[in-house]
Amino acid sequence: MTKTEIHRWIARCAHPLTTTDPAAPPTDLRPLLDAVRDAEVVAVGSATRQAHELAALSHRILRLLVEHLGFRAVVLEGDDPERLGLGAYLRTGEGDPRELLADARPFLRLEEVADAVRWLRAYNSAHPDDPVRFVAASPYPPHDHVAGERAMAQDVIRRHERTRDKVFYWGGLGHTVSGSARTTYPTTPPAAHRNVGSHLREHFGDGYVSIALTFHHGNAPYPVPAPPPEFADTVLAGAGPDAYLLDLRVDAPESVRRWLAAPARTRLIGPAYDPADNAAYCLSGGSLAEWCDIVLHFREVTPVRFVTPEHPAPAPGRVVRFRHD
Repeated sequence: MTKTEIHRWIARCAHPLTTTDPAAPPTDLRPLLDAVRDAEVVAVGSATRQAHELAALSHRILRLLVEHLGFRAVVLEGDDPERLGLGAYLRTGEGDPRELLADARPFLRLEEVADAVRWLRAYNSAHPDDPVRFVAASPYPPHDHVAGERAMAQDVIRRHERTRDKVFYWGGLGHTVSGSARTTYPTTPPAAHRNVGSHLREHFGDGYVSIALTFHHGNAPYPVPAPPPEFADTVLAGAGPDAYLLDLRVDAPESVRRWLAAPARTRLIGPAYDPADNAAYCLSGGSLAEWCDIVLHFREVTPVRFVTPEHPAPAPGRVVRFRHD
């Protein structure tokens, strides 16, 4: 098997993405509708929470699922929307999302997130009898990542059992992939344990759809160089348009299926990042076929827009720390 065979398959099956504007018609995202139509939970996990294209695309997918497939519950991973006042904002319209998000964890203090919250409120105003609600986050012991992953999954499961609402889960790739033993780096020792996605896949089966938002290089908001050649991101960037949607479940040659099922590494930038140690920031302990059903890939990304000015883009080579967990 050669990369050429994989590239040919990607070029044949990928659907180009033409815009990141959430207000644009969702024409380029239409293939996603059939791909997730029967899902009860759709999770969108980003390789980094600091890239504008990935955050804006998450907003676009949220709109698509709410407007066309009846999704009515939203998980905003990383904080409790009720604590922030976002739940009340969706119900009443009182407050300013930018001000409410200023008290959130840094990777949620984004104009892209504020834009999505405003849209949800506008949708609720137009549909008062069929509103969208945030899923409240349960507390769990600090620094107990195993308990935290299980608690986040239980929040989704309880909400679905109580309301039967379809759930949109907006989070990070390390949490959303279906990884029974996924490993995140760089930690000492590496953090290998079950994650949210594995619990949700176990409970919902095919009713849980994992979407991975990946990228090759860019600024997020710090310079991120190209990944190592063995990373899946390198292969994904080698074929197809600059931005595309690819359903990994479609028919593929046996050689491609073997590649999808083989142990993989893919880019994952979380609480800290040092461009000088670029290869260390990755997800492993599984395969693309296990981790996700659909990939939306960008060759190059640009920085998010912060609602507060306390996190300017750092100088190259500096270790950047954002609290994510």
